Order: sequence, then structure tokens, then C-alpha cells
Amino acid sequence: MRARVSWTLVLAAFLALPPFQQERVDEMGFGQVFRIERMRVDPALTQALCSRWDTEGSAFAFPWGHMIPSLEDVSRITGHRVYGRAVSGYTYPCYHDLAEQLLDLPVERRSSLVPRVALQESLGLFEAGKNTGETEDEYLERLARVSRRELASEPGPQADLDLRLFLVLFLGRLLFATRGDAVHCRFLPLLADLGEVGGYAWGAAFLAHQFDGLSASERQTSSSGFYPFLQVWAYLHLPPLRRGELTQPGLVPIARRWDSRRDTRHLADQLEHLQEAIDSYPYLDVVWQPYLGEGDEGQPWLVQARPYFGRSEKLASTSLDAGMSVGVQVWTLTPDKRPRG
Repeated sequence: MRARVSWTLVLAAFLALPPFQQERVDEMGFGQVFRIERMRVDPALTQALCSRWDTEGSAFAFPWGHMIPSLEDVSRITGHRVYGRAVSGYTYPCYHDLAEQLLDLPVERRSSLVPRVALQESLGLFEAGKNTGETEDEYLERLARVSRRELASEPGPQADLDLRLFLVLFLGRLLFATRGDAVHCRFLPLLADLGEVGGYAWGAAFLAHQFDGLSASERQTSSSGFYPFLQVWAYLHLPPLRRGELTQPGLVPIARRWDSRRDTRHLADQLEHLQEAIDSYPYLDVVWQPYLGEGDEGQPWLVQARPYFGRSEKLASTSLDAGMSVGVQVWTLTPDKRPRG
């Protein structure tokens, strides 16, 4: 499923949740990402970045040196928490019983995948296609309105079921999306106790997932998952690649400030222009510290995460599929500032 469509479906499901459920999502540390609303996908920018990914060094290899996203980037751009318990565990050979118990959804024996359509329909997203002539706002409003009819309006077992279904959709189709149509069950064991969900470092796991996806194949031309992260990361660090408009300065998380411009040129022409911009970009103009002057007011996720910024430990493991283990609670993901001769 295309990233833009996934984002719209997940956002519609969130907007359909009653206020008490949205408060629970916010307490889990996921609320900030839904304040971003929507951003236009920029496939050319994503492809240009992916083409510069060095799988051996696990970093973007630019003419001036290596650069990598950091925990501070995740926290400031998306609002995800990067502190807490490590998102770790092991994958089960079969999720049939667990999915039936926690989601009331069918999962084939010896399978770890929830059918996406069944998951969407459980949240009332029956007709996910966009109607002819329907604007994006009308599309989102219709999806949320129809979904709202199917969700429990008061706390109770059904509300807990609704919330788990939503979290599986959010984690599987947005935060940790992979290529393919089905949704993986690997995070389901962590959702058994909803009161514990907010204690995990989901933002750190998200960054590990970004590294894992970028390193998956040298032939990869795009990045799955929450696409605004890499786009805004490029806007902040590499202004010549800034194909977005700063429409709402001062808002947090920072991804809320930007909207991508529509480029009607052929994708190949856009890529050529971006590659030339990267190759000719002066090293002295790279923004190594894009958050100077940015305060922490009204951002408790930043205040608590600050001790984790700027560490020098290397990313230990990003194998979320094989063992669901991110293996660390603190990673070092700071730019290599040494220019290449």
C-alpha cells in the first residue's frame, strides 16, 4: 500500500476514536505524530537519499562525509519518545492464538501476518478507496465518520479491543511499515497489557527500523514507514534539498511546520536535479546543528529524552523481523563531520 494512503487511513482511524481513547494514545507517547496531520510524499527526495545510503557504513555517504539521523532528530521531528524500555522480544512461529485472543482476528496457522483488509474493516474502514472528485479533506472526513460508528464510545473490553486494533494498524502500516499488504504481528505481545505500552522507547525502535529498511537492499529506491521523517530531516540538514514550504513556523513536533511542494516534472528529471544539488553542495553550508535556539517548552518528551542525545555508542541491532530485538536503549547516531579529501 502506498505510504500516503496508509497515513490517511491511520489518521482517519485516530480521528474516529472517542476522546478518552485519544487521551490513551497520547499517554502512550503516540499523540504528537497525529498532530502532524498530513504531508505530501516526495518520492524523488526519498530516492535521492536512499541512493546515497552506504550499507556497509550504515550512513548516508555524501561528498563531504557521512551523516545519519539521530535520536534527537526522531524526537524533535516526530515527537516520538526515545527513552524507556527497549522494544525487544522474540517472534513466535505462529500468532494464530494470540491474534484471536487480543484482536479477535483470523491469522493463518504458521503465519505472523494479519490480513490488512480484515484489520481495516474491524475499525470500520470498509470503503478505503477515494471517490472520484473527492478532496483529501473530504476523503479523510468520510473515513473518520464511518469508522466512528463501529467503535466503542465508552471504556470497557470492547474499547480495549478497538485500541489494540488501532495500535496494530498504526505500528504495522505506519511507524514500522514494510513492503507488502499484510500487517506483521511482531509487536502484538507488547500490546497485551495496554497500561505498559507507553513505557517502551518506540522512537528508538523507529530509528532502528529506518536503518534496517535503508540497509535492506542496495537496489532499494524508497523507504517504507513514516515518510515525513526523512523528508524533514533533509530539509533541516540540507537546505538545497528543501522541497517543502515552511507554512507553520514554531509548531512542534517540527514535522508539523512543513508541507511539500508538488513537482510536476518527470521523476527522472527530479532525481537528476537532486543528485546534482547533492554533488555540488558546499560542505560549509551543511547544517550540522539544526536545533540551535530550539527550546523544550511544552515538549516533555524532549526534556526527558535530552540525556540520550549525543551519545557515541553504535547501533547494536536493527533486526526487527528476525527477532524483534533492537537490543539497545541508547544509540549514537551523530554526523561524521570530517570532510573527504
